[in-house]
Amino acid sequence: MSKFNNNKIIPRYSVIAIVMSLIALAVLGKTIYTMTAKRSYWMEVASLQKKDSVKVKPTRGNILSCDGQLMASSLPEFKVYMDFNALKEAGNDTAFVDSIAYISKGLNNIFPEKSASEFKKHLMEGFHKMSKHWPIWDERIDYNTFKEIQSLPIFHLSKFKSGFHWDEFNARRRPFGSLAQRTVGDMFGAKDTARCGLELSYDSILRGTDGIIHRRKVRNKFLNITDTPPIDGADIVTTIDVSMQDLAERALIDELKEVNGNVGVAIVMEVATGDVKAIVNMDKCEDGEYREVKNHAVSDLLEPGSVFKTASIMTILDDGLVDTTYTVETGGGVWNMYGRDMKDHNWRRGGYGTLTLPWTLKYSSNVGVSRIIDLHYHKNPEKFVEGIYRLGLATDFHIPIAGYSPAKIRMPHKNSHGQYDNWNATALPWMSIGYETQVPPISTLTFYNAIANGGKMMKPRFVKQIIKNGEVVYNNPPQVIKEHIAKESTIKEITRILTEVVSEGLGKKAGSDKFLVAGKTGTAQMSKGALGYKAGGTNYLLSFAGFFPADKPRYSCIVCIQKTGLPASGGGMSGVVFHHIAEGIMAQDLKLNVQDARDKESILIPSAKTGNLLATDYVLNMLGFNVINGWGGAYPFGNPIWGTINQDGNKLIFKEEKINRVNLVPDVKGMGARDAVYLLEKHGIKTIVVGRGRVIEQSIAPNDKVQKGMKCTLRLG
Repeated sequence: MSKFNNNKIIPRYSVIAIVMSLIALAVLGKTIYTMTAKRSYWMEVASLQKKDSVKVKPTRGNILSCDGQLMASSLPEFKVYMDFNALKEAGNDTAFVDSIAYISKGLNNIFPEKSASEFKKHLMEGFHKMSKHWPIWDERIDYNTFKEIQSLPIFHLSKFKSGFHWDEFNARRRPFGSLAQRTVGDMFGAKDTARCGLELSYDSILRGTDGIIHRRKVRNKFLNITDTPPIDGADIVTTIDVSMQDLAERALIDELKEVNGNVGVAIVMEVATGDVKAIVNMDKCEDGEYREVKNHAVSDLLEPGSVFKTASIMTILDDGLVDTTYTVETGGGVWNMYGRDMKDHNWRRGGYGTLTLPWTLKYSSNVGVSRIIDLHYHKNPEKFVEGIYRLGLATDFHIPIAGYSPAKIRMPHKNSHGQYDNWNATALPWMSIGYETQVPPISTLTFYNAIANGGKMMKPRFVKQIIKNGEVVYNNPPQVIKEHIAKESTIKEITRILTEVVSEGLGKKAGSDKFLVAGKTGTAQMSKGALGYKAGGTNYLLSFAGFFPADKPRYSCIVCIQKTGLPASGGGMSGVVFHHIAEGIMAQDLKLNVQDARDKESILIPSAKTGNLLATDYVLNMLGFNVINGWGGAYPFGNPIWGTINQDGNKLIFKEEKINRVNLVPDVKGMGARDAVYLLEKHGIKTIVVGRGRVIEQSIAPNDKVQKGMKCTLRLG
């Protein structure tokens, strides 16, 4: 007999089963209710606890000069805010109100443009509104400024206790300012997208790949969980030489100011490789200052004028139709060609009379060159244009800069009746002297560079390598476009003629007494489209293209200046810029050992300027002087260490001094121009230097508050 009483147990199990079934039905009903009626509410709650597929921006790659100096780099910038709701929930709202005077004063020290009372009023407005995202400062700030704000009362607490929070941005900065700005390129800051130059052309390489994270709230804290890590962008190494770029820019701007030019272009190219070492594009802005606005060097399709005559003479020499002894009659400087007068620049003074072929280039005779070409190609202009094409002037170089356009040189074309439909009798003579064609400065320079390179035409190169994590992932070697643009004899003859253009002809101002220069001047009226050449004030394109040293060419260079009205001279204006660039580059290439400056007979201790002690220490040690508290000359290129130098007998004693805060004007008295300008501009102060030597006076007193747009004049003596 079973010890269990079924009559008692079964009813109990039935009750339990019914209760469990009811609970299950209740759970199921609640689940359905949650999934339907309360779905939107719980989805909103869930969104507060997690966030899926959040993109993480990678760090954009750097753009480097040919020797590894930063020309464009990504640096963090911040926009700072207050969450007053979080501040109140953390119980720190009273402390904030008590500290508001200190906070406002601290913000005023960091941002002198706004008074402490204005900061206090602004912050209290957000406090009363209990804003969750109240801007402390409307503009982006750099990392150092961000850390200064973060050190203020209340703000130094965690974001959950203080309400102080921020948005971080990858800001693009150019340590060398506007140098090669249009070539290096710009970014649309707010959109973080490239807008021009190498930044745009190599955007996919520089940008990298976005990462993906999701966020989860764990124990009242949000954690970022990485799904796919971001891949940072690669660095690109350009061919730009910063010192040459700076030299070319200063030389061009000085001349533009002197002649009141509208636009200026200067390009320096390395002969053997085609590397673009410097490229300057200057426009005169409404305020009278010159800035880089457009990359004229690669995009301006203009009639090149007399620099094109070199190609015309090369074509006829290469075709063997004449030699350098050929003579041509230019008359009194005016020659009627098919009903239209061709004039030389000295036609009012009686012209040049009879000229040999080389002298047509030396004197840049329009009549001489056009008559030589017309006499030999008039019945077959296609042959002349084919010769120009053979020289590479019409080649598309596929330059990786937005706005680039290859040269446009018209090829004669006959219709079905054997008549020219895009050509007339005057086209050939005017094309031969640089009209009827459109050639950007980069194409003209590449042609002259090929002459300097013995006839080998190199593709203009702007980027040498792509580097990722310190390793070269792509090499872009020099590329030969044409092995020979002309016969070797033609190259030798034209090189000799171009050298004589500078030594004996109109290009004398481009020359140097230290080395040989070869090149050609150009002065052309600029067409105004349908209005022609003479509507209103006449605009001129003044050019000089050439290479140096002419006997062993290392660099080629072209300088173009656009200006309105006379005087206008390619040799006298653009040639002067070429001269300064060439002599500056050759001077920089003189690598002298500082130890050669030692004077063993001297017992004098040299005077040393206040400023960067590391650089001074290096020079003094190389000269053999005893330096106390120095570094043995081991760190000439480290981060600057500022201080003063005192003399004690035959010893020099270094004393380090900390530079005052970034919001106060530094004391630069006693420093050289280089250190003084570096220090002031690092504080955001624009500098004007007058005189030479060391700083004896600065127009803004030391320890004054730095204000936006400040300018300080330094007097040296």
